[in-house]
Amino acid sequence: MSGCLLWKFQEPIHLDTLHVLTLWNITFTHTFCRRKKTCYLLLFFLKNSENIFLCVFLDVFTGTSDPYVKFKVAGKEVFRSKTIHKNLNPVWDEKVSLLVESLREPLYMKVHDKSTDDFMGSAYLYLESLEHQRTLDVTLDLKDPHYPNHDLGSLELAVTLIPKEGDFRETVMCVWVCVLVTLQHQSLRLSDVHRKAQLWRGIVSISLIEAHDLQPMDANGLSDPYVKFRMGHQKYKSKTIPKTLNPQWREQFDFHLYDEQGGFIDVTLWDKDAGKKDDFMGRCQVDLSLLSKECTHRLDLPLEEGEGTLVLLVTLTASTAVSIADLSVNVLDDLHERKEILHRYSLLRSFHNIKDVGMVQVKVIRAEGLMAADVTGKSDPFCVVELSNDRLQTHTVYKNLNPEWNKVFTFNVKDIHSVLEVTVYDEDRDRSADFLGKVAIPLLNIQNGERKAYALKSKELTGPTKGVIFLEIDVIYNIVKAGLRTLIPIEPKYIEEEPRVSKQLLLQNFNRVRRCIMFLINAGCYINSCFEWESPQRSICAFLLFVVVVWNFELYMLPLLLLMLLAWNYFLIASGKDTRQGDPVSLSFSFFQDSERKGFMNKLYAIQDVCISVQNALDEVASYGERIKNTFNWTVPFLSWLAIVALCAATLAVYFIPLRYIVLAWGVNKFTKKLRDPYSIDNNELLDFLSRVPSDVQVVCIPYNIHRGCKHNKIIMMNSAV
Repeated sequence: MSGCLLWKFQEPIHLDTLHVLTLWNITFTHTFCRRKKTCYLLLFFLKNSENIFLCVFLDVFTGTSDPYVKFKVAGKEVFRSKTIHKNLNPVWDEKVSLLVESLREPLYMKVHDKSTDDFMGSAYLYLESLEHQRTLDVTLDLKDPHYPNHDLGSLELAVTLIPKEGDFRETVMCVWVCVLVTLQHQSLRLSDVHRKAQLWRGIVSISLIEAHDLQPMDANGLSDPYVKFRMGHQKYKSKTIPKTLNPQWREQFDFHLYDEQGGFIDVTLWDKDAGKKDDFMGRCQVDLSLLSKECTHRLDLPLEEGEGTLVLLVTLTASTAVSIADLSVNVLDDLHERKEILHRYSLLRSFHNIKDVGMVQVKVIRAEGLMAADVTGKSDPFCVVELSNDRLQTHTVYKNLNPEWNKVFTFNVKDIHSVLEVTVYDEDRDRSADFLGKVAIPLLNIQNGERKAYALKSKELTGPTKGVIFLEIDVIYNIVKAGLRTLIPIEPKYIEEEPRVSKQLLLQNFNRVRRCIMFLINAGCYINSCFEWESPQRSICAFLLFVVVVWNFELYMLPLLLLMLLAWNYFLIASGKDTRQGDPVSLSFSFFQDSERKGFMNKLYAIQDVCISVQNALDEVASYGERIKNTFNWTVPFLSWLAIVALCAATLAVYFIPLRYIVLAWGVNKFTKKLRDPYSIDNNELLDFLSRVPSDVQVVCIPYNIHRGCKHNKIIMMNSAV
């Protein structure tokens, strides 16, 4: 299919946009109306879907999905439905019209889960089989190409196919009238974008100190309070302090101040309740216009609609931290300005304004080979640059896959360990911007003045997407301030998305933990091989090193050992023998790609394997913790008495014998055990003892009578005495 057009039915068109109609009508008429062959107007009404039950198994945590539908013709996406959250029988009720030139290409529909982007099924609607000028109710069964026999539910549509021949001009006019309806929505959205992109006039720093005499909200006469702050679109939420009416938070939050006249910060206090809606405890408001700048104010705010007082420290600071300009106007190209900036962050001013660590200048030049997000094969890209909570964006370049922005962004650096994020979006008229690609660059990895092409990655940075972006970045900072700020808590992000349950993330984190555990296991096996004398030369060297270190050990040797380890790894990296492992994120991404190709059941089995492994690991950890507890709880009196004897012997040994000699004797015993008895089985006495102590699960299954055991032991001891 060489061309198609899509629109959605909306409210009547605004008369101010009708003057655009003539130009668009002429353009479209030259494109389509001069053709003699028949075109078709496909009207379909997406009703609902039923019994999407496979996702219940895939989403093992929630048992629900957030389905939406993609419509494609000849491999191009022509429409995407809205998302119905937490529903396996979604109802969309969306009316869509599509202009097609040929009925040979079927309409392809794919259902996805929005939260995880999992594939939930697909179906084809063959246009050649439809009757003309008649509305048909169609039910399409969703299938998985890898498992065609599995029933994944169904989609219900009402479809009308209308052939259009000869004078196509009236149809074209109707089409574009419906399209122009969205212009008003676009202008509203763009104005909102400009509001978000404006530069702030200062920073409001709020320290949440404490609260007094709060209202009890729980049955125990206490509360679990936390605080929410809101100023415009900026939001913060404090941590929860459990079971108290006089909480102390000691947290700090920064807001961007857009209005020179100040503004209001709304503060609400809530009681955290598990399993139900949180209770409202009161509110108060901070009027920034009443506070003087460049000084800290202590505010004791009584809570309205509640009880108690909230204590805040508020500081207003004027800021020139960020700016945006054209490429021809940037600070660092001016020699005088650059000299002043270098002096500001020189070592001589290391203890002046500790929070001002440095500055970063980002030149967003252009992008190439971006993904086509629109039906026309083009995109309307704009770029967003973020550093911590600082966020700026470029203008939109319309109908272009190789946009040039030529903008310069300047940010203040509060933490040299921050990551600069540059994201490219496609501006859409009737919905939120589409993601095109993203790069994340740690400030410490930046080479000053280097113009570099960065390959765009996916939203989670797990794999590549289409296109590259050209950036030139300069970072100037004070190394002393950067070191001191490293010891201060990281500034929280208020634009961060709410965490979602993700099977891929679960699997990735499981593999990360498994790699760490396997490293410890391998290290233990290597040490054990020295005890087993698998390599006599290595065991002799290890034994001599052990004796020398234990005999001459001093406390300063611990940091010295870590220092030697850092120096050794640095030497290996500098000599080209990099022993660091490959990127675990890319390894996980390749696994996910393979699992996508393998199909749903393989993904389901992989998730089941992870869940079983996690279940077994948690059981192992919980069992050992419960066995230690049950040893001291006298669950098995015989073992508790045995522990008392062993602990008494250990206490006397450590009291009378220096620890150095005890460790040396233990090591000599471990190294010579295999030589003294080649057929001995290696064991750990402590773990062997704990394996005899029952866990809580075993105690429930096999009840132990403590008093009877104690009485039985007393009888045995009395008989022995007699």
